[in-house]
Amino acid sequence: MRYVDYHLRTHLRVQTFGDSASGSRGAARDHTRGAPMMTGLTRRYLVAAALMMAVAFGGAMSKATAEDVTLTVWSHEADELGKVAFRELAARNLEKSHPGLHVKITWYEKNPLIAALKTALPAGQGPDAFYVEPDQTEYITSGYVIPLDTLVNWTTIQDWARKVWMVDGKTYGLPQEGYTNEIYYNKSLLKRFGVTLPANAQFTQSEFFGLVTKARAAGVTPIAQGVGDRPFPGAYILGEALLRKLGPDDYRNLFTGKLSFQDARVVAVFTWVKTLVDAGAYPKNFMTLKLGESHYYFYRKPGALMLPMGSWYTGRAFVPEDKGGQPKDFPLGLMQFPAMDGGACNECKTGGIGASFAINAASKHKELAAEYLNAMSTPEMGKR
Repeated sequence: MRYVDYHLRTHLRVQTFGDSASGSRGAARDHTRGAPMMTGLTRRYLVAAALMMAVAFGGAMSKATAEDVTLTVWSHEADELGKVAFRELAARNLEKSHPGLHVKITWYEKNPLIAALKTALPAGQGPDAFYVEPDQTEYITSGYVIPLDTLVNWTTIQDWARKVWMVDGKTYGLPQEGYTNEIYYNKSLLKRFGVTLPANAQFTQSEFFGLVTKARAAGVTPIAQGVGDRPFPGAYILGEALLRKLGPDDYRNLFTGKLSFQDARVVAVFTWVKTLVDAGAYPKNFMTLKLGESHYYFYRKPGALMLPMGSWYTGRAFVPEDKGGQPKDFPLGLMQFPAMDGGACNECKTGGIGASFAINAASKHKELAAEYLNAMSTPEMGKR
């Protein structure tokens, strides 16, 4: 390992410092002139003692140098206790295998992390490794992160996940989290409204609209969602409807400029989503409701029928109740996003890569940073 080599070089420098200093060997010889001749046994004792001192001294210096090595990591998801525990455990495991190493993780929420990186990276500063998501390609194009192809252990990462981070044949991020988009719902409320979920767990678009109107008529918020600190939650219903209506090929074409937003199918989806909005599908504080707050809104107060969210919902929900988690007896259910009339792929499902980590191009500890990424990616950690 490079880290071991680093200590080995330090150790050798300490042992050979006297020999490499200018005139040191001559001074040693001059000092012995005229002195009584040493016996072979005495010489061996002195040599042995010198070696012991050199090893002891070199070892002490090596340890002192190691204790000066601090690996810095900036991570999002400060409010997700499970992920905090996971990454901190990886840090402690790495420290155990590298005596003297200290891994310091600074925890952020997403927007403050992005702001901090925008200030630090252009200045050639910032952490050794940091949290990143696949859509943040500006870090790659600006040269702020380095390729990881020869630095990390890719045998523990599935090929499809690695490809998400590949640009021009090089891999710039280590994926840590895969997810699918789901609709979480309250089983008790659905039953209270006299609605039965179909066997395939998927309502038609007209049935879904009817469900929204029933919930609103009963004084219950149909969909707990907001864009107070993230833009993407507002696109769950619309995006998934477009995917099912268009199918994966035209869905891709739409967002790469090859299919017009004036396409009749696209217009039909936007029109349907507007009917949901007009029917009161979302909370009145939609524009200010934050991501974490929408979870609490759903399973606590005031309560809602549904919450469209990535499967990383569990990161906030499956924690102790006194830490903001959902009640143990909460009747949680899963349903598919609604099927679109004439949909090209109503069985389609969105999956992707979320949390990932990259290494700062300005880091002085790139190899150690890679080892931290590896420490988070072992089969043992994957079972946690």
